Amino acid sequence: MKKRAGGSPRALHLLWISLFLLGWMPLPLSSAEPPKTNQVLEVAERMRASFQGIEDYSSEVEQIYFKGGVEDERHRFKYFFKKPDKIRVDFISPHSGLNIFYRRGEKKATLQPFPSAPSLKFRISIDNSIIKTPTGQGIHQTDMIFFIDFLFRNLAQVRQKDSQFQEERDQVNFLFWGQDYVKGDVPERYRIFISAPNWFPIRIERYSSEGNPVEFSLIQNYVFNSHLDDRFFVP
Repeated sequence: MKKRAGGSPRALHLLWISLFLLGWMPLPLSSAEPPKTNQVLEVAERMRASFQGIEDYSSEVEQIYFKGGVEDERHRFKYFFKKPDKIRVDFISPHSGLNIFYRRGEKKATLQPFPSAPSLKFRISIDNSIIKTPTGQGIHQTDMIFFIDFLFRNLAQVRQKDSQFQEERDQVNFLFWGQDYVKGDVPERYRIFISAPNWFPIRIERYSSEGNPVEFSLIQNYVFNSHLDDRFFVP
């Protein structure tokens, strides 16, 4: 009588034992995240922990906007935030002298177009294109609370492909995939640079899913816990 193809159960059992002893035992498929995704999650957690110790901060920001992959506009401004909800933006160029005041959760912001005429101010919807960036970002999408939530949400919901993570002496940078920063409905690619001393972002590069540049944010000269007065956030 012929033996069935594949050998006897005892022979198969001995084969598996041999493979195990030789270190060739096949590993089960793991549901764990790729190592680089875990590294990005660790950075996000450090950012959140660092932010918890900050009562207020300010920074100088330069934003570069692209159209058709070519630089189209540059905006420069100073940004101020005070917990739990106060935001102020002072424009340097263009619109020098324009100030925007906003409180998180509100549907309107206050515009003060001329510092020489402080009584001249306007309440305007945060959905109004006048106070949105050229790529559509609203004033309510500018603070660290929104940015950190953006990282955690997309790490949980969006597959992180083409993972890249680099760690240097004073910064880390990584490639990150997320639903777009403004509406959250289109996959985009981000290259994010984080300062290791304070775990705040110093450069955010936003690209379309095809790799075309959309906008770059360059953030420098952070000042933390300078005890900004509440009146500074009142127009």
